[in-house]
Amino acid sequence: MADTINTSEKLDFEKVWLMFQETDRKFQETDKKFQDTDKKFKDTDKKLNKLEHLFTSQWGKLIESLVEGDLVHLLNNRGIPVNITTTRTKVYFNDRQYEFDIIAENGEEVVVVEVKTTLKQEDIKEFIEELGEIKKVLPKYANNKIYGAVAFLNEDSGCSKLAEKNGLFTIKATGNSASITNSKKFKPKVF
Repeated sequence: MADTINTSEKLDFEKVWLMFQETDRKFQETDKKFQDTDKKFKDTDKKLNKLEHLFTSQWGKLIESLVEGDLVHLLNNRGIPVNITTTRTKVYFNDRQYEFDIIAENGEEVVVVEVKTTLKQEDIKEFIEELGEIKKVLPKYANNKIYGAVAFLNEDSGCSKLAEKNGLFTIKATGNSASITNSKKFKPKVF
C-alpha cells in the first residue's frame, strides 16, 4: 500500500510539474509579447516626439520670420534705428550652447529677441539670465547698449506684463505682421 501511495503521489507530482512547466512557458510567451508591445510603444513615442519637435520647430521658424520681417520697422518707430538683423545666432561659451533667435543692431544698439509660440514665465526668466551674460557670451557687443525683446503668438496669463516689468519689449505676432505691445512711454532696460 505504501507503494501505491508513492506511485499516486509521483504521478500527481509529475502532472503538477508538467502543468507548472506549461504555465511557465506561457508566462514567458506573455512576457515576450509585453516586451514586444513595450518596444512598439517606445518606438511610437520616439516617432511622435520627433514629429512634435518638427512641428514646433517649423512653427517657431514661421513666427521668427514673421517677427523679423517687421522688426526693423517696429524698432525704428521706437527710436532704435537698426539696420541689420540676423537669425538663429548660435554661440558656444563655457561649455554651454546659446541660441539667440533674432539680433537686430545698428553699431551702437542691439536688440536681442527671444521668439516663442507660447510665451511662459520660465522663458522670460531664462532669457533675462541670458541677457545678463550676453556681453561675455557675445563680446563683440561689449560696448553696445543691449535691449531685450520677447516675441510671441500666444502667452500664458500675465507674461507680457512680467516681460515689460523686467524691461523687455513685447512683440505680438498677429496675422501676417507683428507689433510692439508696450506703451509708447515704455523705456527698455539696458543690459
